[in-house]
Amino acid sequence: MQIIPLSEGSFTIDQTRVFVPFNTGMEELNTRPAGSLLVEIQPFVIITDNDIILLDTGLGYYDASGKSQLHNNLLRAGINPSQVTKVLMSHLHKDHAGGITIQDPQTPERFISFPYATYFVQRREFDYAMEVGSASYITKDFTLLDSFSRVVFLEEDEGWIDGYIRYQLTGAHSKFHQVFWITEKGRTAFFGGDVAPQLQQMKNRFIAKYDFDGKKCMELRRQWWQQGQAENWTFLFYHDIKSPVWPE
Repeated sequence: MQIIPLSEGSFTIDQTRVFVPFNTGMEELNTRPAGSLLVEIQPFVIITDNDIILLDTGLGYYDASGKSQLHNNLLRAGINPSQVTKVLMSHLHKDHAGGITIQDPQTPERFISFPYATYFVQRREFDYAMEVGSASYITKDFTLLDSFSRVVFLEEDEGWIDGYIRYQLTGAHSKFHQVFWITEKGRTAFFGGDVAPQLQQMKNRFIAKYDFDGKKCMELRRQWWQQGQAENWTFLFYHDIKSPVWPE
């Protein structure tokens, strides 16, 4: 199993829910509005014997030439985007789901970013996101999933994908958030999405106001941290600037 973080950069986000690029080498967090959070945006790709798996899809930004930043990051890692076989979505907030589709630079038309992959999406999260009308969900980024032939809408609270990927509906951060365990040859990679977004949050007990159920998030982090250390999990932290993969 090979794990590759696909960093899209560091950002601050405040109550406006706008992600503003942040240069960690030149800027100070106290120059940003009060209450700003400093986060990395960091999908992951995992290469197993059978699959090339993408975990969440980032902000969906483009470079100056109109090329998908996520596609560029994969190419730099030696992976052609057409080689991705599975896309596992923890939830559909805009910083995780922005790269599900891409827009034609010449027209408003959108296309599935990874047309040869199977997308695994929690059905209740999709339905909720389409209905709720929130600044956290940009529905144009993922509406196409509803008619895409290679999407699997997960209906159960927990289950298995191809016998070695386990998923579990947690809620907690968003109403229908889910997490994943990928196990191969005795190694388990755990992706906790935004319920477990940073290493420091696993080590400290606190309740975040931005979570749907902050208390449940705190309790789940404590449970996973204890179990993961006992069972030697590799943790993948989507929003961690310094420690995306722990232990390294």
